[in-house]
Amino acid sequence: MSGTPKHSVSVAGIVIDNQDRVLVIRRRDNGHWEMPGGVLELGESFEDGVRREVAEETGMTVEVERLTGVYKNITRGIVALVFRCRPGEQPIHPTDEAREVRWMTRDEITDAMDPAFAIRALDAFDTQPHTRTHDGVQLLAAK
Repeated sequence: MSGTPKHSVSVAGIVIDNQDRVLVIRRRDNGHWEMPGGVLELGESFEDGVRREVAEETGMTVEVERLTGVYKNITRGIVALVFRCRPGEQPIHPTDEAREVRWMTRDEITDAMDPAFAIRALDAFDTQPHTRTHDGVQLLAAK
């Protein structure tokens, strides 16, 4: 069917250290603070995509623990699968995709990020996965 909507699938890693801080990046392209992540490649598992994206954007290898949420950007047709991860031992550093990489507390995340992205980090502290929709900035009410 030519009228079938097209969606992009992305993955992101919520890397949480033993002090309950979350690893975040400041993107080079728009300057926004977000968790490391990006488009899932063809033939790539969700977990492999998370490991690749976190390594590309922060220099750190991670162990993927569990799915924490599924988020849809209604405006752009992007579905993001977000996974909680355990950090590796490598030092973090800026990369071609991230001009800054650092650890943030939950309060810092709430202050620094758009609500549509901050909620992903906060949801990773819950025991059950969440499903949410947003417009790229603000969360939309569930129907």
